Amino acid sequence: MYKTEAEFLKNYNPKNYDQLSMTSDILLLSISSEKQDNYRKINEKKLSILLVKRDDFPFKDMWCLPGGFLNPNTETLEDTAKRILKSEVNLENIYLEQLYTYDNLNRDPRCRVVSTSFIALVDKNKISGEINPNASWFNMEFVTDNDKSMKINLDNGEISFKIECKKQVDSTSKSIKYEITKNDFIAFDHPLIIFNGIDRVRNKIDYADLVFYMMPKHFTLGELQKVYEAILNKKLLEPAFRRTIANKVKKTNYVQTGEGHRPSVLFTYKKN
Repeated sequence: MYKTEAEFLKNYNPKNYDQLSMTSDILLLSISSEKQDNYRKINEKKLSILLVKRDDFPFKDMWCLPGGFLNPNTETLEDTAKRILKSEVNLENIYLEQLYTYDNLNRDPRCRVVSTSFIALVDKNKISGEINPNASWFNMEFVTDNDKSMKINLDNGEISFKIECKKQVDSTSKSIKYEITKNDFIAFDHPLIIFNGIDRVRNKIDYADLVFYMMPKHFTLGELQKVYEAILNKKLLEPAFRRTIANKVKKTNYVQTGEGHRPSVLFTYKKN
């Protein structure tokens, strides 16, 4: 046994300790608009996600979240996430929130890899530079079953996966275990990260004002409601919705014209 810290450090050999790698994986979300056949209707809104097609093994030609390995000598996990956003999507200074840590034993066939995931939110119109040629935006469609499962289809179901609630892990904390039960196209355990990230955004949508990080500077209340509905995957009553967001927005002197209907007043986010 060593008697002092200095003695321990002098004899310290890192090879005596188990080694592992750490990564940061980013769930980058935005909103896309789909034009309606009826020009009098507001464009439909879809929650969209950025995925990167892998060009190397493991999981070659499958899609994954943008991510990368931590440089242990120069970076924190958040630094890694910011570096990836800059290199993959040419984004800086956007909303970034740590989600969860994923440490299943066999989540990466190369070695023991522990991943810390992040949620990033952006208005697509603010992406001015080139993105990774292997990266693409996918619109999301949710199919739920009484909160016991969620199937996520990406771009009309061409890519999909399913997450199911399997069992309660801890009766004291009410912790619930979710498992990937269908997945053919998404690498690693990234379907679980996507599911958990969507769940986090939904749970915070009313009090954390996350939606406005994906909105343009000016918008109509109808457009804003469509975005809420796309994220929550349900229709909202207009009067109740407008009461909910009344203290979050402020009216501007601008109006939206040229959309085939009466000019609509434009609003902006009212930061507290």
